[in-house]
Amino acid sequence: MKIPIEVKAVLDEYIKLVDKYIPSTLEEIYVHGSIALGAYEHNSSDIDLLTIMNRRLTEDDTKALNSIHTILVQKYEKPELDCVYISWEQLSKVNSKPKVRDEKYQFYNDGELQFGDYFNFNPVTWWTLKNHGIKVISRETEVMKFEVSAEDLVSYVHNNMNSYWLNFIKRVEVNKEALLDFPSKEIDLQVEWIVLGLLRQFYTIKELKIISKLEAGNYGLSSLSKQWHPLIQEAVNIRKGINDRIMSSDIERLENTIRFSQYLIEHCNRLVE
Repeated sequence: MKIPIEVKAVLDEYIKLVDKYIPSTLEEIYVHGSIALGAYEHNSSDIDLLTIMNRRLTEDDTKALNSIHTILVQKYEKPELDCVYISWEQLSKVNSKPKVRDEKYQFYNDGELQFGDYFNFNPVTWWTLKNHGIKVISRETEVMKFEVSAEDLVSYVHNNMNSYWLNFIKRVEVNKEALLDFPSKEIDLQVEWIVLGLLRQFYTIKELKIISKLEAGNYGLSSLSKQWHPLIQEAVNIRKGINDRIMSSDIERLENTIRFSQYLIEHCNRLVE
């Protein structure tokens, strides 16, 4: 998989900074997320990294890591980094069964460096790394030894739909009137995120694989009833940065998004059962 030029520039600078501020520790970097799936979008996608070190990083390394990420943000506003720092020893445990608890990692997400339980270690991440992960550094390092089955993937996605997503949609429905006070651009982003995010999970449950948000939108257009096509196309247009809107108002967008989400979660439940 080819890494986009603007992403490579950030990665090259990132490697230099890690070697400067935490010398002799960097072992390997793997790119996952949208870039690994061949779905990188300019000014929209983040750079998702698994940065492997030859030792555990601790809170004592926070100052050095803050320096690295501050310099990167000042030099490159986009694309943003989303990365976690982990040792080979920790990596061997993180996907074990039963899962090792109470592990803490340094990770950088949404412009903030944190030390704790990294939120994005799940079967979706492991599946993407295993099947599409891009190795950045050409060194003779260890090989990632873990397995993630289709059953693991579907189980995680199904549970996520019926916990996080179901509760999120309920909050949107309850707070619908308040949300209408937000600018249309903010509502558009919510519609795109919800519709395409759920369609990605629908695709995983049906096909036992992972695809990008845009590909999931196209899959929804080819797989679901025509009654949902205007909303799905709206979400695809928003993702692509196309300003033309199919629906006439924010309230129509929100109400259709709520109905579609409820339908798709119920539909996926039937598929799994």
